[in-house]
Amino acid sequence: MAECANPLLLSWVKEWLDTARERNSKGVTTYKTAYDSLKSCPLPFTHPSEAQQLTGFGPKLCSRLTDKLKAYCEEHGLPMPEMPQKQRKKSKSKDGGDDESGDEGVQPKKKARKPKPYVPGLRSGAYALILALSTLDENAPSGLTKAQTIELAQPHCAASFSAPADPNSFYTAWSSMKTLITKDLVCEKGRPLRRYSLTDEGWDVAKRIKKSSDPSQGRLDTFVAADKPATQSAKSNEDQFVDLEFSPPRPTARQPSESPTKPTSSFADIIPQGELVSNLSALPTFTPIILEPGSFTVELVLDVREIRAKTDRDYMQNNLLTSGVKPIMRALELGDILWVAKVRDPALLSRLGAEGDEVLLDYIIERKRLDDLVSSIKDGRFHEQKFRLRKSGIKNVIYIIEEISMNSDHFQKYEEAVQSAIAGTQVVEGYFIKKTQKMDDTIRYLVSMTKLLKQRYEKKPLYLIPTKVITTGNYMPLVAHLRETKPATEFHITYSAFASLSSKSETLTLRDVYLKMLMCTRGITGEKALEIQKRWKTPIELVEAYKGIEEKEGGGEQSRKRKAELVSAEMGNLVGRKKIAKTLSVKVAEVWGNI
Repeated sequence: MAECANPLLLSWVKEWLDTARERNSKGVTTYKTAYDSLKSCPLPFTHPSEAQQLTGFGPKLCSRLTDKLKAYCEEHGLPMPEMPQKQRKKSKSKDGGDDESGDEGVQPKKKARKPKPYVPGLRSGAYALILALSTLDENAPSGLTKAQTIELAQPHCAASFSAPADPNSFYTAWSSMKTLITKDLVCEKGRPLRRYSLTDEGWDVAKRIKKSSDPSQGRLDTFVAADKPATQSAKSNEDQFVDLEFSPPRPTARQPSESPTKPTSSFADIIPQGELVSNLSALPTFTPIILEPGSFTVELVLDVREIRAKTDRDYMQNNLLTSGVKPIMRALELGDILWVAKVRDPALLSRLGAEGDEVLLDYIIERKRLDDLVSSIKDGRFHEQKFRLRKSGIKNVIYIIEEISMNSDHFQKYEEAVQSAIAGTQVVEGYFIKKTQKMDDTIRYLVSMTKLLKQRYEKKPLYLIPTKVITTGNYMPLVAHLRETKPATEFHITYSAFASLSSKSETLTLRDVYLKMLMCTRGITGEKALEIQKRWKTPIELVEAYKGIEEKEGGGEQSRKRKAELVSAEMGNLVGRKKIAKTLSVKVAEVWGNI
């Protein structure tokens, strides 16, 4: 204490530091910094405010020291020192000029910062609400109701005003209204029917937005007034891969979607069983069925099990309708979303030698929320779904992964597995990965994809493979042969034929079942299963290999050891993902060798 030039002030700072340590307060670091800098300062201070030039001292801490000094002076009958600035002013008034000595230790007055004007983020809830309310006349006697405001604001917002982005949250884009009211940008009037209008400050923000925003992003060029029905904008460039010039009109009321059509069992006998074709000469020849442009429309088919939450089952369907896309709802055998060409004349395909009134297009989507992706990787569904998608013959497979918020501790355990699964899906299977933040982003992507496919297919003829030439054994070789020999022409099949081919067990050969059985063992990937199948062609060959060891070695420990090392001994010298280590070989032996 004797070494410090300001022992009294230092003692008070030390007292507050000790108190903060006792309470385990966050202020310990601040007080410690202030204590160290004051202790090492060689200059004596006439007033606590002069300590503000030291590290760790701010206006608040200097104010506390001033109050403490004032109480100390009153207790001991001492005069309270004046602040240096006041002394300087007093010197000026007496001498009629500047006192050069008074400049020492006086801090120059900081310029007051001008508060920045509030500008909401592009396509945020506040942004959309301000634009919606700005459609009113500036001198309008009354405002808009909540429903009217939401109807006008939704096209300008990336989030939903009716449902939260995360099912576990309660906040929607409408929550931004509270912020606008707090900032005095929006005025709320009326009970019980509340009406909202912009204040003078709100109008200033609206004018700044309209002046500075990119019209193609904010859709300001087509924004409608409050007394007209809102329509979906024609220009949207929200996706990275497509610039769409046309958008169908937004429906004014909810349109009833199609109920699930034919049950899966009705498709069972459409595609007959057949031997696997390995020779190109055995492939059938056919004359394709041709559908002329204008005889069909491209429609989105949505699986009825694609729900947002158990209490909000129609969210995706309703928002697709609001965006101008009427989905066909049915239980899909494979995938979550696909597109069909729906023939305008229901009897046309039957007259041409096919069935139904829908033709499958070459696009299918599998949608995964991040938590569902983790669970499907854990239980093996992820690999089984990719296996079935590969067997479907559809060329363009898209995985949509919604990166919703998850418990960080839980996700951290599986983060590496998730990244590996995504990379493998892109590199090994060659599927396209589309990542979205929430279901609203997924819906916008589906709307854009539907518009893109309408532009791509509705202006050209469709070529169909007659269903009568297809069997479960020749379909995949036939599709591969057509894509190789006629790459400029896309060949399609009817939706009914696709549903028959896509049933979980209808097209599976013994080899397919064998591979799926092997992949049920944790750690056996598709590549490893294929390598095992190359060495032991059928399940019985693998079982007999283990039985042969048991017959040769007997039932002792040596037999058990050789069984455990059977697969790794054959495949331990492979490189990369195909290699099977001893620990995984033991797991296979436990299932197939009964060790």
